[in-house]
Amino acid sequence: MDGIKVTVNGKVRDCSGTNPHTRLLDWLRDEGLTGSKEGCAEGECGACAVLVARPDGTDRSRWTSVNACLPPALAFDGQEIITAEGLGNVSDACTPEDLHPVQREMADRGGSQCGYCTPGFVCSMAAEYYRPERSPAQEDKETGTAVVGEEHATDHECGPNGFDLHSLSGNLCRCTGYRPIRDAAYALETPPDSDPLLERQNRPAPAPQHTRVSGESEFIRPQSLDEVHQTLRVNSDVKLVAGATDLGVEVNLRHSRPPLVLAIDRLEELRGLTFDADSIEIGAALTLSEVERALDGRIPLLSHLFPQFASRLIRNAATFGGNLSTGSPIGDSAPVFLALDARVILSSTDGEREVPLSEYYTGYRQSVRKPHEMLRAIRIPLPLAESTAFYKIAKRRFDDISSVSVAIALQLSDGAVRSARIGLGGVAATPIRALATEEALVGQPWTSDTVAAAAVVMAGEGTPIDDMRASSLYRSAMLRQALLRFHAENAPELEVSK
Repeated sequence: MDGIKVTVNGKVRDCSGTNPHTRLLDWLRDEGLTGSKEGCAEGECGACAVLVARPDGTDRSRWTSVNACLPPALAFDGQEIITAEGLGNVSDACTPEDLHPVQREMADRGGSQCGYCTPGFVCSMAAEYYRPERSPAQEDKETGTAVVGEEHATDHECGPNGFDLHSLSGNLCRCTGYRPIRDAAYALETPPDSDPLLERQNRPAPAPQHTRVSGESEFIRPQSLDEVHQTLRVNSDVKLVAGATDLGVEVNLRHSRPPLVLAIDRLEELRGLTFDADSIEIGAALTLSEVERALDGRIPLLSHLFPQFASRLIRNAATFGGNLSTGSPIGDSAPVFLALDARVILSSTDGEREVPLSEYYTGYRQSVRKPHEMLRAIRIPLPLAESTAFYKIAKRRFDDISSVSVAIALQLSDGAVRSARIGLGGVAATPIRALATEEALVGQPWTSDTVAAAAVVMAGEGTPIDDMRASSLYRSAMLRQALLRFHAENAPELEVSK
């Protein structure tokens, strides 16, 4: 299919003839835009970050930072991209030296040394610079101290200008150090109303194109969910891709070349988030960042998860549908949804069926999903448990793969455990429920003795193994410790609740 166009830094560029597995990063560099660099090729370093105009409701857009090393270039047919080069050439948004305010602050405060990672930092920082919710701290008239905006009232990593430092968590620097980068971020003022990139957010994002490219492999962006169903029915060797945070790694590091890729990230049927009296349903193609903004803390257990799920760059592209569909035993979202007693909605030409997530996985990266089915949504029943927590044990605090993950959802009544759901990751071939531990808790008084006995049971859940991340003994010890920690954090409040 000819006529594939991508708008980069305000200029329309022809992407026709591009191989379906060519990454956005490689295409940009072939176009002479070499600011974006390849560091890790798996979305961990952020040297390749760019800005993409993504939907923000129906009539607005949002400059969103993503890793260019993971998604295929063809996925951006008809879309708008800004690279570090483009930021420095936006009229009315730059200083006389043709530097964007983000670039100017990085230069003035020594935020760049070798410069390899700097373009990625600049793009991630620019996304936060233009974030609509960012608001500077207000001065308390009585004390004269700064009061951070309500959305970051408990976030000690948020600067006085409202800049969320965690927006840079997916960008790594090995020579400058992070203090001058933080200083640059915290020095940024609010964009002026005349800033063209700020004004661009007041208009809708580009509509998705019906893209079809054939060659050694085939790339298709379908127009409807029915088109996906029909394709899956006649071709079982299909790879569905939304954010490409998993497929991109397979393509880069394992040289995977799926013969047919379907891009489903912009299908409206997969992008709903609905609330009713009995449940909350999350569309499989919503990104984690979109879900986080839409929920706005309504599911506390997911609020515990979001900051620990990879980086902001990854959360801007990754989806819960993709994370659950891969079936990884160390995927972060599965334990949380198990604790929430979630169900997955599988759809196909045969219609839809609803499967409890606790019954979905059948083996390592295997599930009950049939070859012609796809995961359309995740449904969470209401009401939610009152006391929840998510513990991720990893070598790094952020942006790391977990050794063990534990999600706990507990409901008490009259000092006794009325219900308990505990999801575990990293201790078996699949994500699992800690059923024996739940049984040891339900109906028992919420006391230290009860929890100590249940923690012993918890240590024996699953079939943990020794690997490069942790030993089986360590994993078992962390399971036990997680329950003890949960009780220590919640006992004063829960033991007196009625």
